[in-house]
Amino acid sequence: MALAPRQAVRLARALRELRESEWPDSSLTQAQLAAALSSERSRVAPATLSSWESLSNPKAPPPSRLSAYARFFASRRSLEPKPHLLPVEQLTPDEHDRFKELEEHLLGLFHTGSPEQRNTFSFDEGPITIICPELPEEERGPLADKTKPNFNRLQQFADIDALLEIWGHIRAENPALEVRFRLPNELAADDFQAHVVLLGGVGWNDMTRRIQSAIKQVPITQVDDPSLKTGDIFKVKDTEGERRFYPIWDDGPDGTGELVEDVAQIVRLRSPFQSSRTLTICNGIHSRGVLGGVRCLTDRLVREANERYLIQRFPEGHFALLLRVPVVSNASLSPDLQDPYARLYEWAPSTEIRG
Repeated sequence: MALAPRQAVRLARALRELRESEWPDSSLTQAQLAAALSSERSRVAPATLSSWESLSNPKAPPPSRLSAYARFFASRRSLEPKPHLLPVEQLTPDEHDRFKELEEHLLGLFHTGSPEQRNTFSFDEGPITIICPELPEEERGPLADKTKPNFNRLQQFADIDALLEIWGHIRAENPALEVRFRLPNELAADDFQAHVVLLGGVGWNDMTRRIQSAIKQVPITQVDDPSLKTGDIFKVKDTEGERRFYPIWDDGPDGTGELVEDVAQIVRLRSPFQSSRTLTICNGIHSRGVLGGVRCLTDRLVREANERYLIQRFPEGHFALLLRVPVVSNASLSPDLQDPYARLYEWAPSTEIRG
């Protein structure tokens, strides 16, 4: 079966990424993998395997070979004592789950009828770096103390709900790629050469403030406002002037008030650090807004319709949105992009679109 060029390249990248990144310390060569895939069926020459991984002129392997790829990379035991294919019945339950996950991913790349279809969190190649804000020390619990025996690294992270939601979704969408999450103070140069997903606002994430300066073409900024003590608001400054967007509170019987609507920001651009990678920002005035921005593109109840809207509205794939995030019973509801009320502001490069 001949694949469309872009579809074939996506598959070739996935195969190469598996060999080079699944076990980066193994230095698995094309010749070794070809020998392993030859152990049960007709021989695979190293040159043939090289053509399957070629990004300039890829030749797609048959589905049976993709299934063998998935089985090989389902278990590190495939390397011992030398690269070989384990029989399916010898896979442990966890390895079998990984086998089915990889097989579904690779066969999906082979059989997809819409190679131009784009999902925001589906990537042709990795790695993917998620940057999450660090919780201020005064907000942390005792398990965030590295000197304690029960230290838990996640206790250092703010926006944990959003982090777990987006990390799990990206891993499911890209099972063959490396997906890592970092605090701003943990970042290294290599992290910026990846696809970058940035969570959280300028109050708790200095990296958001720095990246906000690097994408000055977007007319949305997050700024402090003396009237709001719990977060930083969004400001839009464009040809129509300046507008500010605030959360909505419902005054409770005790006078403290309850957050009933937050504001989320979603930005997707070419990365300012690596032109072949992307930058995605999911931000909010409060953590409820951050989670709402994430779930706009991960919640199975709305994500397909929302992705269709983005493809139709922004065919180049670059955009910035401000959205309403209703908060009901202390839960963030996922914005529905089909609903005009949910869209506060829309922008695309060289084009400004009012919602």
